[in-house]
Amino acid sequence: MSETSTHTSSTLPRRQLGRYLRDWRARAGLTIAEAAKLMEWGATTLQRLEKGQADRIRTIDIEALCRIYGIPDEIGEGLKGLAQQAAVKSWWHAYGDLIPEDFDVFVGLEASARRLTAYQCELVPGLVQTVDYARALNTLGYPANSAAELERRVQLRLQRQVLITRRHQPANLEVVLCESVLRRVVGSAKVMAAQLRHLADLSTRDNVELRVLPFSSGVPLGLSSGPYILLEFGADPKGQPVEPPVVYVEGFTGDLYLERETDVRRYRRAHEQLLRSALDISASRHLLRQVAKEFMV
Repeated sequence: MSETSTHTSSTLPRRQLGRYLRDWRARAGLTIAEAAKLMEWGATTLQRLEKGQADRIRTIDIEALCRIYGIPDEIGEGLKGLAQQAAVKSWWHAYGDLIPEDFDVFVGLEASARRLTAYQCELVPGLVQTVDYARALNTLGYPANSAAELERRVQLRLQRQVLITRRHQPANLEVVLCESVLRRVVGSAKVMAAQLRHLADLSTRDNVELRVLPFSSGVPLGLSSGPYILLEFGADPKGQPVEPPVVYVEGFTGDLYLERETDVRRYRRAHEQLLRSALDISASRHLLRQVAKEFMV
């Protein structure tokens, strides 16, 4: 199967389903051949499912694989929800619609990315949040959660950051932050000072590029794009993308995933314009440290 046909038949929900199934099979200590035999399938059938290339996915088969791999019920419900998504290039994931609200589709996608290009105009992105900043946000966002549940959420967010801090092949991160993100108080002045110093320190890493879009730049795009993350997954030995790039747009009642080339191209152009209007890396780092000091006055 050619690269083009593979991308045509692989929708994002199916790729995510395959990614989760592959990970859980590995946790169960089973090879593809062993797991396929337990399902009374050929190995190729399971391989296609794990690559997101299956043309037809039955819920009953997903339930059987969940039993074989020992997948918890709450995760199994999420996997069944992914299996029932339509084959579309732009996917709106409404919270609680087929897929349980607590099942985080984006985290699995993020963990596979080799490069992330982001713009934020409200909050510090999760990949670069400090413990206290993340805790303050989760306390506000999930007021009904117990202290233990809130701490679990915070720790999960911190675990995600290994993607850019690990020693072996960390992902590349390029972020443009509106100056408003630096000045909007989350938690307390002390929390903000520590968060901004953390951002400045991270920006010295070879794999992290962080720029600030100052108030003086106005509205470079002439309209509001809203926050977004463009995820790319690397290339194969022939230089072809392992998976098509995805633009992730987080919403209050659901998330939008865009794969169409025209959509991805538009966000790339928008980001290039934001970069031209933003401070360079050195000036951005200086501003971060300056505003951090202002919080401590």
